[in-house]
Amino acid sequence: MKFSLSWLKAHLETEAPVAEITGVLNRIGLEVEGVEDRGAALAGFRIAHVVSAEQHPNADRLRALKVDAGDGRLLSVVCGAPNARAGMKGVLALPGAFIPGTGITLKKGEIRGVASEAMMLSAREMGLGDDHSGIVDLPEDAPLGESYVKYAGMDDPVIEISVTPNRGDALSVHGVARDLAAAGLGRLKPLVEPRIAPAYPAPLTWVIEDPRACPYVLGRAIRGVRNGPSPKWLQDLLVAIGQRPINALVDVTNLYTYGLGRPLHVFDVAKVRGRTLTMRMAREGESLAALNGKTYALTPEDGIIADESGPEALGGVIGGAPTGCDEGTTEVFIECAIFDPVRIALSGRRHDIRTDARARFERGVDQALPRLGLELATWTIQELCGGEASEVSEAGTEPAWQRQATLRFERLAGLGGAAVPADEAVGILERLGFTVTARDAASVTVAVPSWRNDIAQAGAALDQDPTLPAERARAAAEGCAVIEPEADLVEEVLRIRGLDQVAPVSLPVAGVVPAAALTPRQARAGLARRVLAARGMLDCVSFGFMEARTAALFGDNPEALRLVNPIAADLDQMRPTPVASLLLAAGRNAARGYPDLALAELGAAYRDQSPTGQLQVVAGVRTGHTPRHWAEASRPVDAMDAKGDALAVLAALGVPMAAVTVTTDAPGFYHPGRSGLVRQGPKVVLASFGEIHPKVRAALDLAGPAVGFEVFLDAIPEPKRRKKGAPDLPAFQPLRRDFAFLIDAGVTAEAVLRAARGAERTLVTEVAVFDRYAGEKLPEGKVSLGVQVTLQPREATLTDAEIEAVAAKVVAAVAKATGAVLRA
Repeated sequence: MKFSLSWLKAHLETEAPVAEITGVLNRIGLEVEGVEDRGAALAGFRIAHVVSAEQHPNADRLRALKVDAGDGRLLSVVCGAPNARAGMKGVLALPGAFIPGTGITLKKGEIRGVASEAMMLSAREMGLGDDHSGIVDLPEDAPLGESYVKYAGMDDPVIEISVTPNRGDALSVHGVARDLAAAGLGRLKPLVEPRIAPAYPAPLTWVIEDPRACPYVLGRAIRGVRNGPSPKWLQDLLVAIGQRPINALVDVTNLYTYGLGRPLHVFDVAKVRGRTLTMRMAREGESLAALNGKTYALTPEDGIIADESGPEALGGVIGGAPTGCDEGTTEVFIECAIFDPVRIALSGRRHDIRTDARARFERGVDQALPRLGLELATWTIQELCGGEASEVSEAGTEPAWQRQATLRFERLAGLGGAAVPADEAVGILERLGFTVTARDAASVTVAVPSWRNDIAQAGAALDQDPTLPAERARAAAEGCAVIEPEADLVEEVLRIRGLDQVAPVSLPVAGVVPAAALTPRQARAGLARRVLAARGMLDCVSFGFMEARTAALFGDNPEALRLVNPIAADLDQMRPTPVASLLLAAGRNAARGYPDLALAELGAAYRDQSPTGQLQVVAGVRTGHTPRHWAEASRPVDAMDAKGDALAVLAALGVPMAAVTVTTDAPGFYHPGRSGLVRQGPKVVLASFGEIHPKVRAALDLAGPAVGFEVFLDAIPEPKRRKKGAPDLPAFQPLRRDFAFLIDAGVTAEAVLRAARGAERTLVTEVAVFDRYAGEKLPEGKVSLGVQVTLQPREATLTDAEIEAVAAKVVAAVAKATGAVLRA
């Protein structure tokens, strides 16, 4: 919101300088974005008179001027402007002045042998536009020697404030003046309602066909107007705030849009088809040719103003070009209406139209101002354009804006944190326009003024009229219906008293050490992604849905997980596992010449529609061959690659790896003989891994080998929180012993490792497989499994006898558990 100082003083009686005004605005919550002093850069320029203009003796395109600066001096100026002539008045810059348009500081000089003691300026050189065709040509009555800034009315600073969405009343100069006056900075000038005598019946009448479009509207015609450029004072007001003057009739509507926060619209009566203007909802197929030169396809949710030919305005947002006012307008019809804020916001957003009217209507305008606004606009148009006014045309019902709010004085300290005396609080509310209706020692009840739409009736529900937008009814149904105004009154008192008077209070500190920024679930998810990235896998983000036929390859395909309105025909089913999405991505890459891939994703897998049916899964796939390397040959990826990825994630997440087991009952999309489940106990499944089933690969057109894994993050228990103790650093060196066991081919290595690990728990710290052999020199059905056992003494170095005793325990434990024998 922008306004000039002179415009503010038209509504506020004050002598306060700009610095004090901006300081008060910041203290009362109307944050100042900036102050534009347009005349500061032009302060040294003055109005001068060209006494004579002669051809330069040494240059065809230059003139030698004698210029009266208004201080008794006659200065020599060399000028190249084609319009420089004797008798004209222009703008003069003296030596030492900074020229904004050129970025130079003027100095005395000599041009082609003729002294140049000053400079006559063009508009571009002053930074006031792009016109450089000649020097500024001022009227004959321009005062000689006067500051050009003062003459041009540019000594009027422009203040810009930031307005919060709830403060529609602050989107007007009068509203800002009201707040300043309430804060003690001057006196608010009252609005005086002019008396307009109607001279003839209204040529147009209002009809409200649908209250959704507009509940209340006024209008009045003025005939015999002479439209044209608005006077300089009005143009200066609009230009100062960045608005482009159009013509007197339109500029008056902008004057009251910004001055009073009361948007208006004017129709050229001669261009309106028929004798009525109708407030209704748009119909299918209708469009509006708007004043901004664009055409908008309207929807049945848009409220419009229409004549017999169709839409003439998008109500409260933008007017239509066919009935716009121009220099040929002789009779104008002024529209002053109340619109529903929610509908205005939705229409403006739907068509991406941003106008000053929309900004005010969607925040809520003064509910009691339409009649006064119409009277003031009528009077101003008659003053500027002449003419005589018609009777007022009216339709609808005036809004019932009257409401009350109660403030308990103790809430000023309890909620606002400032102990404000009761009399001071009541005085602030009264200066803001609230009227006291009841008061006792503990509280005050006030009537809320019509312009404060942000303060509603206590306990009032949002309007749930079915004729209003569904968004509003839904907000009410979701518990947003009850509005409590007492907090708003507390805010008003503290704001006008000065936000700088509210003592800063630190929030209570729950502990010396701040809480973790991430939940354990979030931290584990991030760690899992980093582990897989370190293992060379590319992090992916894919859709959580896919084609139902493809989803069926990876498990159950319940109808409850079918999408009713998919974004594409081949994305109609929630996926059962991210592995499916990654395999599809791998297939697309292979088709483009990239068969060797390692892809990973942290995403959701969907089992059913229940709250527990969505699983958080870390998944990955590898396809093709391992990377080529000088130290080892490239090979096809296999199930052990996927197992290694899954176990690396589990280990990083704190799963005790000695307690996990691997079973062979993996899901059906894995190869039945080359896959497995990682379990913790008999029931908890932590992960799955394996080679992708050949039928699945064929269905997805994956020609090469492919393996995958899933780690179910929800199944991994959070690590126990223990106090960290001293690190376990034994003083004695560990020692390792190798064992080669001859076992049946059907015995799992896991069974051998578990038996060896439990043989002597006080000394055995690690057991690992280092070799597996099957073939010649071994009995049929037997394999040789090489196992390394690490012993860690803690009290003394082990003797040979103690080592042999432990070795014997290991051999005995493995033989008992698996039937294995130690190879010779």
